[in-house]
Amino acid sequence: MELTSGILQGYYTPILTDIARHLGIHDADVNWFEAAQLTVSALAVPVLAKLGDLYGHRRILLVSTVLTAAASWGVALAPDFWTFLAAWSLQGFYVVWLPLEIALIFSRVHGLPDGAARTRRAAGALVGALEFGVIAGALAAGALVEVFAGQLQLVLMLPALAVTACWFAIRFGVPESTERSGGRVDTRGFALLAVGLLLITSGLTFMRLGGPGAWWAWAPVAAGLLVFVPFTRVELGREDPLVDIRMLRSKSMWPVQLTAGLFGVSVLGAQAPLSTFARTDPALHGYGLGLRAGQVSIIIGVYVLALLVGALLYPVVTRRLTPRWTLVGAAALVGLGYLLFLPFHGSLAEALVNMAVAGVGSGALVAALPSAAAAAAPLNRTAMATGLTNTTKTIGGAFASAVFGIALLNHVLADAGAAAAAGQTAAPLAGYLTVWSICGVTGVAAAAALVLVPRLAFSDPAPAATPESTEPASAPN
Repeated sequence: MELTSGILQGYYTPILTDIARHLGIHDADVNWFEAAQLTVSALAVPVLAKLGDLYGHRRILLVSTVLTAAASWGVALAPDFWTFLAAWSLQGFYVVWLPLEIALIFSRVHGLPDGAARTRRAAGALVGALEFGVIAGALAAGALVEVFAGQLQLVLMLPALAVTACWFAIRFGVPESTERSGGRVDTRGFALLAVGLLLITSGLTFMRLGGPGAWWAWAPVAAGLLVFVPFTRVELGREDPLVDIRMLRSKSMWPVQLTAGLFGVSVLGAQAPLSTFARTDPALHGYGLGLRAGQVSIIIGVYVLALLVGALLYPVVTRRLTPRWTLVGAAALVGLGYLLFLPFHGSLAEALVNMAVAGVGSGALVAALPSAAAAAAPLNRTAMATGLTNTTKTIGGAFASAVFGIALLNHVLADAGAAAAAGQTAAPLAGYLTVWSICGVTGVAAAAALVLVPRLAFSDPAPAATPESTEPASAPN
């Protein structure tokens, strides 16, 4: 499952420029694919995670895989821009896979003395498979797009085949969990959440069309934020809410969820800008790395290797430090890596160093956040808690993709005539500097929030002292 999840996350990135040229769109418009998919994920994950707690995590894993497979085939066979956008958006159902898997694992080990540690080790293994899939997907895409030049639809069929195979792996290889939370799906809460998110993302779309100075674009954003006031009241009044607000208020939980949202800005929102920057020709525009698709896949491979190192180091480091300080260090590395792009972005070597620093921190966070949320949640809320880390991460990525799209297109909007006359489709350097600044600041802010977590949060409880261990030692014979 996570190998395929990695393929979905890594396969398309090296060929985003090829997809943009195939569809006849601007580089900045690629961000709207990500924004649309992340918005769908933000809406789907809470509902699917809740259904997992209600009816079985394996059962919902099967449902989400069928939906993702159908959307992946739609991406491969889409005849035009709007069909591609719709299929790409619906492909976002895969985001619920990792939370459901962590819930399945935690349901098996929660009764053991080292249940939290076992969950961390399992999460590291899962994320290791995910990152290996990202590497394999990125390298395969970079090679296949050159081998099958002019046949992009054929290249896009590989992820669809992988997702289809996953259904059989779950059906015949994954046992069901036993715990159930009871209750039913909070349809009123879901409706309010959907309205709030759609209003905000619509406002960001209007900003792209009219520029950030258009007052009418800010109106739906403000309205969307206000919707979360009645949403919170509705959730607090329910015994089986879609989002357990009381659980989110705990000192061990809210910094984790805030970190997930801030982390989503870089790990999800910055993927497309990094790809298009690497493909930009410095001889024509004065910046960029001027790489081919196959060379971009090598950069992504180095980045994902750093992610893999971070994911595998996470359970090791937590044995020497507390899980809290491991999370703080990981978030700080993410911020540092992106801030390094501001002075150092002129060569491939500089980009690789920056991506490696951010990648180690990102890999640790990908593994740490779901397991930390599961350890901080009640047993019958594990899928909800782990799903919320993906939901808030997805929301952060969706908003970042929209904001980054505005930043990267701002130059073209300001000088549309000159850009059209020159046939220019590349985004401005100032836009990329804005993207990296936002990613760096959100990483540092996440580290600051995690400092507020209780000192021994997410750790296994200390073993109870036995009567024998409390008696004074007898004198030597």
